[in-house]
Amino acid sequence: MSDEPARPPKTPTETARDEAHRQYNEAFDLVDRARQKSPEWPDPPPRYDEEKLHIVNTEWDILPDGAPKRPEGLKGPVFDAIWPVLEPILRQQREFNGNIVNHLNRNIEPHRQVNDAVAQIVPGLREGFNGLCLFEHLTVHLVQAITPLVDTRERAVREALDELRHVAEVAQRAAVMARREIERLGAGAPGAPPAGGDKPSGLAGPIDKPEGLSPQATEAFKYVGFEDRFRGSEDEIRRRLAEYVPYFAGASDVLDVGCGRGEFLDLLKQAGVPARGLDLNPEMVEVCRARGLDAVAGDALGYLTGLPDESLGGLLAIQVVEHLEPAYLQRFLQTAFYKLRPGATMVLETINPACWVAFFESYIRDLTHVRPIHPETLQYLLHAGGFSSVNVVYRAPIAEEARLQKVTPSVQRFGESGAVDPMAELVTAFNRNMDRLNSHMFTFQDYAAVAKRS
Repeated sequence: MSDEPARPPKTPTETARDEAHRQYNEAFDLVDRARQKSPEWPDPPPRYDEEKLHIVNTEWDILPDGAPKRPEGLKGPVFDAIWPVLEPILRQQREFNGNIVNHLNRNIEPHRQVNDAVAQIVPGLREGFNGLCLFEHLTVHLVQAITPLVDTRERAVREALDELRHVAEVAQRAAVMARREIERLGAGAPGAPPAGGDKPSGLAGPIDKPEGLSPQATEAFKYVGFEDRFRGSEDEIRRRLAEYVPYFAGASDVLDVGCGRGEFLDLLKQAGVPARGLDLNPEMVEVCRARGLDAVAGDALGYLTGLPDESLGGLLAIQVVEHLEPAYLQRFLQTAFYKLRPGATMVLETINPACWVAFFESYIRDLTHVRPIHPETLQYLLHAGGFSSVNVVYRAPIAEEARLQKVTPSVQRFGESGAVDPMAELVTAFNRNMDRLNSHMFTFQDYAAVAKRS
């Protein structure tokens, strides 16, 4: 079975768009097949042969002037018998020949003019038809160019709509946050009844509720939008976080620090693992609660400090430690060690700053990041905090096609004389440098430190 999620059904707009694209492609194929091709043009007709014309005009008269001379001897009586019969026939033929020659002579000039006109028209027709073929070719090329133009405009409109949608989402969250703060302030006004609702079951810990409308609260909703836009869709995050579920199989009282939108809490809930989410952003907490998940707002170190020792069956912090100051981070790791039960697992995932692509494309994008943490640094801090087993698991590798490509050597390393080929040495050095660059720039974008309390 494929791991890819099922595609949602197409909307009526998408169906209509696909049908329009299909009709456009069919119409374009018809236009392309209807393009004319220049035929094999005949040569212009030749001009009249003046020499042959002269022969016709001089040799049409088959009878000499007057009667022919009577031959002597025995041929004389034969001539006297044949000539009276043959003369009328020859004269009739002579008259016919004269009429034919006169007719040809009268048509010589019109035919010459026609030939000259055809000789001028054929090149003009050839040039005009070739121009028509070129116009049809350019028309088809124009129609082809319309498609990327329309796609570019459509993409620009989609991007503009996406920007507008993000702005609308931020405005909507701002309105919800303002309404909730107004309701909370109204509930705390003199004479107002106390806010109802029991304390969430499960993990107990202090939850600081700020008084008044703090600047942090007014900006919290914006970070939810930032997460939605740049971190990835919920389905994508769920697929990534599903690999961490086996670390907490059979555990209870798992704490998800920086739970965000609650993707991992939902995965643990499906796996039957009791867990609570903790996030400093109240908007994130509201998103989790709206999905029926157990989540509270509060500071990580403050919350952990209020828990009994060895009360946690597991702890997870995805993309959290890079938001902490070094001193705070060390106190957080030390406190987490005391609060975890023996044998419990703690998973800390963060951006891999050893991968330059991850650092420049992910880490510096988020203004709330405080300091990148090298994998070996985090591993050392966990060991220093008391964890005896700490493994670093690298995740999200850069695709091979996105890495720097090496040169395929096409030369021998040694020449005919046995000397080293300089070009082969250059290719080897180039590929070795590509490997070194790839090992820094295009490795794994994230890593997770998996620690166990022995």
